[in-house]
Amino acid sequence: MNAVAITDWPAGERPREKLLERGAAALSDAELLAIFLRTGVKGKSAVDLARELLARFGNLTQLFAAAEKDFCEIHGMGQAKYVQLQAVLEMARRALKEEMHCGDALNSPGAVRSYLQLLLRGRGQEVFMAIFLDAQHRVIASEELFHGTLAQTSVYPREVVKRALHHNAAAVIFAHNHPSGAAEPSQSDRLLTDALKQALALVDVRVLDHFIVAGAGCLSFAERGIL
Repeated sequence: MNAVAITDWPAGERPREKLLERGAAALSDAELLAIFLRTGVKGKSAVDLARELLARFGNLTQLFAAAEKDFCEIHGMGQAKYVQLQAVLEMARRALKEEMHCGDALNSPGAVRSYLQLLLRGRGQEVFMAIFLDAQHRVIASEELFHGTLAQTSVYPREVVKRALHHNAAAVIFAHNHPSGAAEPSQSDRLLTDALKQALALVDVRVLDHFIVAGAGCLSFAERGIL
């Protein structure tokens, strides 16, 4: 049976028209992905193909993190689509990073959280990073400081202090990911945060928050009251 072409759908159900009429937030993951894909393959509309991709990889996060080889194994996909997808992701990361740099990081927590999720979600190993801020809490720089295995990474407070001094930072926000998918902070996460706070206090640098990115979640130590 041939799939019904999206152009034959009622206007209000076509992804592009729906986005223009109701905004991007009104679309499902499959509909947004279909707009990116533009066309389907023989017997499948772009939406059908998008649903197949999401079923194959589980969700958008895993799709974005897919290796080129795995992505290109899907019928209708290829290196060109993979490159386009990576370019879209990188533009989104840079846009969020620019938004963070434009003002007080504490007054735009949504941009900080979104940037960290887009940067750290789906990574196969633990990554520990820091966002360095000036006295007005404007972003000076963000750096991935340490990388580890699937389960853990080693963070050295002395090196963190050196980077804070290098940037002449007055404050810092930390973040790391849990590849396991559980955002709950471990005892070692709490102990590490306390050690970093103590080390940075010696050079008058405040720790404003520590985020854990896991799956679709992003936990804030400050919001949880455990900083």
